[in-house]
Amino acid sequence: MQRMLTPELMDDPAVPRRELEQSLRYIRAVNRRLSGTHALLHHLRRWTRDWPRGKPVTLLDIGTGSADIPVAVRTWGRRRTPPLDVRITGVDIHDLTLDLAREHVLEHLSRTGDDPSAVTLLRADARRLAEHFPTRAFHFVHAGLFLHHLPDFEVLTVLAIMDKLASRGIVWNDLVRARWAAAAVHLILIGQPHIVRHDARASVRAGFTKHEVLDFARRAGIGNPSYRTFLFHRFTLTGEKPP
Repeated sequence: MQRMLTPELMDDPAVPRRELEQSLRYIRAVNRRLSGTHALLHHLRRWTRDWPRGKPVTLLDIGTGSADIPVAVRTWGRRRTPPLDVRITGVDIHDLTLDLAREHVLEHLSRTGDDPSAVTLLRADARRLAEHFPTRAFHFVHAGLFLHHLPDFEVLTVLAIMDKLASRGIVWNDLVRARWAAAAVHLILIGQPHIVRHDARASVRAGFTKHEVLDFARRAGIGNPSYRTFLFHRFTLTGEKPP
């Protein structure tokens, strides 16, 4: 099963707001219930186990979508004992997506009484982030369900940028490409809106095999690459750096 890129409807600048909301709602559910958020937190727990008390953690979330990952990470940090002050910057290039993300974040921070500056959302092209931020600007850099939108050469570009911007580690969090994964997706999409069905199927076809992921890591110069799979056809590629 070769990797195949099909334009996703949610990436269209002219996508109707209602359809984009449906798509982002589905992605939030997938991240929450099908290992997406868990996969990132698994690594953050380990990497911050001995984090100095009172020292903020900074995270860049690339292709943040509706910013459900920043909200989840912020919530996790506040609930830790002792609490961990995670400051998250989310970037996306899609204007309407960012508008919806800002609404989602504002509603969450207002409801929980959290610091409104804890999550920052910016419009930026992932392929040019090195022009926006200095080297090692963040402790950790995460890209979830994003790199499968890109052709191979741009995957390499973004991975190298992630590594450049992270001082402690990167997490590439995405979909395993396999026939059994494609079959499973067909089942869980029953009854979903057209945009969700179209984009979910396209996402699986554009996912990655373990061999491809490790080859990308090698070619992008990722140090200490580690591949791990999670339930529901998710994988992470991490590159941890020494303090």
